[in-house]
Amino acid sequence: MLLIYRYLINILFPFIIILIFIRIKFNKEDKDRYKEKLFFSSFNVTKNKNKRLIWFHTASIGELKSIIPLVKKLNKNDKFEFLITTVTLSSARLISKELSGKKNIIHRFFPIDKKNLVKKFLSEWSPNLIIFIDSEIWPNFLLEINNKKIPLILLNARITKKSFLRWNFISKTAERIFQTFDLCIPSSQESKKYLEKLKVKKIKYFGNLKLTSENNLNTVNNKILSNNKFWCAVSTHKEEDIFCLKTHLIVKKIHRNIITVIIPRHIHRAKNIKSLCKKLNLRSQIISEGDSIKDNKEIIIINSYGVIPNYLQYCKSVFIGKSLIKRLEKVGGQNPIEAAKLGCKIYHGPYVYNFKEIYELFNKHEIAEKIFNENELASKLSMDLNELDKIKDDKIKIINDLGNKILNDTFNELNKIPVK
Repeated sequence: MLLIYRYLINILFPFIIILIFIRIKFNKEDKDRYKEKLFFSSFNVTKNKNKRLIWFHTASIGELKSIIPLVKKLNKNDKFEFLITTVTLSSARLISKELSGKKNIIHRFFPIDKKNLVKKFLSEWSPNLIIFIDSEIWPNFLLEINNKKIPLILLNARITKKSFLRWNFISKTAERIFQTFDLCIPSSQESKKYLEKLKVKKIKYFGNLKLTSENNLNTVNNKILSNNKFWCAVSTHKEEDIFCLKTHLIVKKIHRNIITVIIPRHIHRAKNIKSLCKKLNLRSQIISEGDSIKDNKEIIIINSYGVIPNYLQYCKSVFIGKSLIKRLEKVGGQNPIEAAKLGCKIYHGPYVYNFKEIYELFNKHEIAEKIFNENELASKLSMDLNELDKIKDDKIKIINDLGNKILNDTFNELNKIPVK
């Protein structure tokens, strides 16, 4: 199976190059740094030979946010230097924003998992400890790391039932790959169960590292929002847009000046949402970064990434999407931690599989609540809009205390690993 994988990577490599050039045209790749993914000459190694290099690899923004507090805590030890690799352009921008100017931290794009690239990358950077995040399983990298006997950790590991069944179908290959990890720290009890079945060497469970994520806030044009009652619908998918607009119409019967802020999961749908608003005679505006909210608009559609906390900081109530769509039952749910830490009352549909344990925790403490239809959500929102405050500080403290414990437990466990 590994031979087939390597053969396919070699065959597909020219097409991957073409795909990257297409993505550059659509501003989805860094036109100055895309070569880091493809060519030896562009690895641009700048490590300090007098320090021990810890390499973190994470694919996207959500996973990157989860490790930033840990990296900052580890970085207090001046003997370490950190290489962080990511895949997406948005994650590179986040590192530039959050870790810019921090000493001992280097960012590069993750190279294609092609055997000769892998060998050269590991040889050039020569990391002392390697930490892959979430479900980043790249066979050529993992096996070569194992050959070099570099300590390897899978942090905040996420194995779902669906992914476990796929791995179990190629059980011998799976066992060989997962045996490369010296330690797996799962994100949930479910992942822990599947990692045990995949026969990893060592497992330590502390909780979901995403509970340690920090919210970094920027101000938005708050004049309109502060003078009106409003709620947010975030990470919505196509089928949930009309649900949110119908909810708005119901709430509007009680709160005439209500404003609904919709932040879709995929911002290219902003114009489609605006078209729906027009059909329902709702006054809407698409907001890009830096735009001001106009008077007399009742539906605000956000057309930029990375701005959710900027709106949630002023908001009492939020509906989190990808939770009402039956066909997404096995992959449903978006991360509610950001909203909870900002004191929002969270509403969600019944399909939250991806964050099941976190939603169960939040529901238990009445931070989140399950809803099934527009009338139910509208009723909850109407009550929230009459309240003066967001959720109580003692409930936010529960989240922060748990996040701090997970961060400290993870930090202490990593410190047990000899970084030679």
